[in-house]
Amino acid sequence: MTDGGIRPRGALELTWTNKRLRLIESHGGTYDYAWVEPSDYRVAEVRLLHEAVVVGDATERDRVHDNLLIRGDALYALRSLTSLPEYSAEYVGKVKLAYLDPPFNTGKAFEHYEDALEHSIWLTLMRDRLRQVERLLAPDGSVWVHCDDSEQAYLKVLMDEVFLRDRFVATVLWQRRYSRDNRPAIGAVHDYLIVFSPAGSDWKKVRNRVERDAKSRKQYRNPNNDPRGPWRGIPLDAQAGHATAAQFYEITTPAGVVHSPPNGSRLDGHQGAA
Repeated sequence: MTDGGIRPRGALELTWTNKRLRLIESHGGTYDYAWVEPSDYRVAEVRLLHEAVVVGDATERDRVHDNLLIRGDALYALRSLTSLPEYSAEYVGKVKLAYLDPPFNTGKAFEHYEDALEHSIWLTLMRDRLRQVERLLAPDGSVWVHCDDSEQAYLKVLMDEVFLRDRFVATVLWQRRYSRDNRPAIGAVHDYLIVFSPAGSDWKKVRNRVERDAKSRKQYRNPNNDPRGPWRGIPLDAQAGHATAAQFYEITTPAGVVHSPPNGSRLDGHQGAA
């Protein structure tokens, strides 16, 4: 309640020009759009998927659920998956992983696509596609959206609105280059992967982690037959910053072994930080 006794309503959201409207392809060419009302019949248009080619021995059933590759605008493809009965029964609420690699909107023009959309157009295109993805995700699924600094901050807030903020998992930084870029004041060497899941923080329990490779497995042992499996030792000390006496102490393990901080980590007469 506020001081005036009025209960706050609504949620934090990102606003932009023409947010309440929708976009449809114009006849001017690729990446040419027109703003229309949400009630416009073309907004809800569902397009049939026409079979172009089949590889291997595939049946009619196979084309629905096995290695389906759709070529076309992402929004039309997603809407077909969520609206056509044969596909919606197979995909809505059942997709474990959605990976999106949209145009980053860097302001540049490339050979095969335009990457300089007006900001409100880019946000509307992303919102409408993310809404379709949200319908497809399984309760334990996740969506990963690839971007860079051009739209990263706005995209995160937009995804908060579409998927809900408490379903945010993490923003993964991918180092895409190791050489220096001296053109800007600070050269960017990484991209972002913004991750959301309907499971929210519980996604940790169902994530499908990659198996450790042989090199990593060598670092883990189980000399005490711990029922939780192999483990590896790591330092117990941590950086304490402006340390106080209460931050320095010995560690006693479940087996009763006492570990003191290593030599050289003493500060003001106290033993190293744990």
